[in-house]
Amino acid sequence: MDIMKRVISGLLGFAVVLVILLIGNKYIVDVILSLVAIIGISEYFDAISKKANPVKWLGYLSCLSISFIHLIPIEYLNIVVTLSIPTILLILFLQVIATNMKTNFKDIAYTFLGISYIVFFMMFIAFIRGMKDGKILIWYAIFAAWGTDVFAYIFGMIFGKHKFSKVSPKKSIEGCIGGTIGALVMMITYTYMLNTYLSMNYSYIYITAIGLVLSLIGQIGDFAASSIKRYVEIKDYSNLIPGHGGILDRIDSLLFLAPFAYLFFMMI
Repeated sequence: MDIMKRVISGLLGFAVVLVILLIGNKYIVDVILSLVAIIGISEYFDAISKKANPVKWLGYLSCLSISFIHLIPIEYLNIVVTLSIPTILLILFLQVIATNMKTNFKDIAYTFLGISYIVFFMMFIAFIRGMKDGKILIWYAIFAAWGTDVFAYIFGMIFGKHKFSKVSPKKSIEGCIGGTIGALVMMITYTYMLNTYLSMNYSYIYITAIGLVLSLIGQIGDFAASSIKRYVEIKDYSNLIPGHGGILDRIDSLLFLAPFAYLFFMMI
């Protein structure tokens, strides 16, 4: 029953993502990513509230900024994004001062981590979708993340014997390897379809190389999310998605690999 829930909700979720990314323009996608970030950071704040009192208002405000990514003139975008990092840190320390240290260093440290992990990484998904051929390239990132997750789950169930890490006890070495292989097969097949039917000219060697790197980074992102959950002693970030947990449980690997995917796609 749990497996069926996982499969059905996964297929429905994939269908929704497919429609949004193919039909929605970059402005609509930015708004939707902003809403996803709000849900994600809410899950993070709920989890981390067991250990600290995060500055929630700044986290939610940061999420809304994703909606305006492509409204900023391109010549100013880099400096705006770059300056936003020290600006957020400045505001957090002002919060400490303004509250006479009722908000303390630990509170703002957890808040800054959440904003960096969820909001800034999510921005790179918006950047990829807004690139030339972004509708095509974004699927490489998705296949690297979710393809690895799916095949790691399958290979782990069938062949998993050697545990990988105490950070995530259910994950096996066989599952991790199988996940990467499965993601690579998906990305190479996708490349063949693009080159054959859309007259693209993507290098199979390059796609294989970046697929390998992105899959491994995505798995590190998965372990990173697991390490946070183990720290606050929860199984899932929420029960929003049947069989999968919360939004962060579903996009943790995609978030981590998105900045690197953007860099690699800039080189294509």
